[in-house]
Amino acid sequence: MTTQHRPDLSKLKGMNERQLFGSETAKGGFRNEEEVISKFNNWKKDKVAQEWLTTMNYIIDDIEYVKAVRIMGSYKTDVQVQVTIKIKRAIDCENLSIKLVSNPQGFNQIDKREIDKYINMWNIPNDIEHILRLFTGKIEPKSKKNLKDPRRTLLTEMSSKDQRKILNFFNKNKILIISDVLKGRGRFSAGWMLVILKKDSDSYEWVLKDINTVMNIFGQGEIRITNLGSLKIGEIGMQRKGGDGGRDSAKMLQFKINPCLLFKR
Repeated sequence: MTTQHRPDLSKLKGMNERQLFGSETAKGGFRNEEEVISKFNNWKKDKVAQEWLTTMNYIIDDIEYVKAVRIMGSYKTDVQVQVTIKIKRAIDCENLSIKLVSNPQGFNQIDKREIDKYINMWNIPNDIEHILRLFTGKIEPKSKKNLKDPRRTLLTEMSSKDQRKILNFFNKNKILIISDVLKGRGRFSAGWMLVILKKDSDSYEWVLKDINTVMNIFGQGEIRITNLGSLKIGEIGMQRKGGDGGRDSAKMLQFKINPCLLFKR
């Protein structure tokens, strides 16, 4: 991979998108977002940070200063990168969602809330609310006969009418839902997703894509009910949170993706 300020196209002949955007194994380990911040703040010497900035359409020679900070709270953005351009004397802010993974086949939670929160966000009607409460176990099934889990009702265990209702609702609101669970809203909505795949304790691969591309990739495909009784929105899975020793928080709704899919697209 070229480490020039802009990719040298003469050296990229035959390279696929994955190679262009960071699949080359790099040295060093990653434990948390603080190491991403450290690399950005050491951008003058750190070649990987320079590649990230180049991917975000910056010319390294035009940069005067870079400051990366951690964003705390329930936001899609984990790290904000503030870039000062020499000529403009203006500061650009890039909001990054960071996914650190060690298993290329693993799944990563991207959103988790109580159903009431989603009702307000997506204006969920009463009949869809009822289905989601049955699905997560907020409402226990009246009859527990022939249920895989007596605490809840899987989508495959619901009537054909209710299955059609849930599919229609998520089809109708697909763009809004994908945007909310991946990008978020407000000043700290994510503009980029950086996925770092830890190969071992001393090497990693990375891919950095703008959030619109990310939403297109994970939103690609139909909305369907899986054989396991959950919902799939393109490449985004919706399921009951579970776990938590059976506490009420286990009945939250959560959405998951495999971040490493970005390497393949």
